[in-house]
Amino acid sequence: MAQYNFGAGALWGTPTTDAFGAIIAVPTPQLLATTQDVSIDISGDIKTLYGQNQFPVAAGRGKGKISGKVKYGQFNGAVLNALYFGQTMTSALLADYADVTGSVIPATPFTITPTPPSTGAWSVDLGVRNAQGNPMTRVASAPTTGQYSVTAGAYLFATADTGQTVFISYQYTATSTIAKTSLVQNIAMGSAPTFRCDFFNQLGGNGLSLTLYSCISSKLSIATKIDDFLIPELDFEAFADSAGRVMSWGTAQ
Repeated sequence: MAQYNFGAGALWGTPTTDAFGAIIAVPTPQLLATTQDVSIDISGDIKTLYGQNQFPVAAGRGKGKISGKVKYGQFNGAVLNALYFGQTMTSALLADYADVTGSVIPATPFTITPTPPSTGAWSVDLGVRNAQGNPMTRVASAPTTGQYSVTAGAYLFATADTGQTVFISYQYTATSTIAKTSLVQNIAMGSAPTFRCDFFNQLGGNGLSLTLYSCISSKLSIATKIDDFLIPELDFEAFADSAGRVMSWGTAQ
């Protein structure tokens, strides 16, 4: 019976070292869930030897290369950090609030203090727009018409702008046991996390298993569309691990 395979399959990345080269003693395998498509390309340079005639008299394989690409639908911070950034990650919420409701500037003291979602704490101003959608100008203090100042999340407006509707956007943080956040430091070139890649695809019990023992990611792409889901894309290349292993594979037939 012939073997056929169908669908995108499943791909796991198991971190082996962090961005600084430290071995991860007890790694957590990361499933790149809701896989959309996977491609793994195995190639090698072919060197040919010519004599006096038109076609080569010998050929040999030179440098080899294994590269992969996966697109997946379930966005997960642990996956991003383990397979691409490899730096310190904490459980906390870091988010932006883009105001689409608006608030009316009150009379004395002409101040609006937004309440961040999730009992969060205001951290960074991302601008204020008036009812016409035009940006207001931020100043250090004593705002005049069309201006505002902000201190610790309290937005002060001009007396003359009382009664106007404004839209305040900002960044905030909040305590969370689920959300992930990380500050990516500017580290030395050559430093990057490595991981083991396991891919499986099957149809009717006939499977294809492929393991790449040591991989490094070359690109993380995060592209959005106005009418579609965010589909992250991770590109990577494989190389030999400390035991000289590059790849293992297995098929049902």
